[in-house]
Amino acid sequence: MIIKTCGLREPENIQAISALGMDWIGLIFYPKSPRYIGDQANLQAFLQEEKRYEGKPKRVGVFVNAEFREVLEAVHDYELDYVQLHGGEGAVYCATLQQLWQDSSIRKAGIIRAFRVSRAFDFGITVDYESYCDYFLFDTKGQEYGGTGHKFDWEILDRYTGKTPFLLSGGIGPEDATSVKAVKHSALAGIDVNSKFEIEPGLKDASKLATFLGELKS
Repeated sequence: MIIKTCGLREPENIQAISALGMDWIGLIFYPKSPRYIGDQANLQAFLQEEKRYEGKPKRVGVFVNAEFREVLEAVHDYELDYVQLHGGEGAVYCATLQQLWQDSSIRKAGIIRAFRVSRAFDFGITVDYESYCDYFLFDTKGQEYGGTGHKFDWEILDRYTGKTPFLLSGGIGPEDATSVKAVKHSALAGIDVNSKFEIEPGLKDASKLATFLGELKS
């Protein structure tokens, strides 16, 4: 199972979280988010150095309705492995990104399309994205873009019959290891955790994450 921790931005904290054996880390490029990485030259330099070491987590850049140029530059500058689209990006947007990477020699990244899920969510809308996305991410629907810190009803995941693997997100906390392990879906590839493991926005509690990872793997 892939374990992704999102909303990181401090070099020392990233180093501590990476040392736990985290699979993926998420960097948020949405200016309205309280976890927005901002213009941090020290962070960029740190990530360029860290990437040289084996076993480091893959990097996911989180974007909301961003211009293509912004996405391409971030993939290059921060050596991203995936881009996570968390706004209203349609299948055409995803297809265009793929085409831009095919037609150039710049650094390429996989695509994760996030969907904001409620009990009324129609999983059928994911079909149009199947050809362009490596993963989907199912998060709890809120009033604004970004996480809510709350879970949606995981039982409705049974309505997803697509072939694209997905990550489960939304309000997963330190006490949820047993519940996560109880989710049985052939397309479940991993989970995404964020606010429930925070000391403050953008700063994660490494000890809580270490305990959670241990319980997941036990």
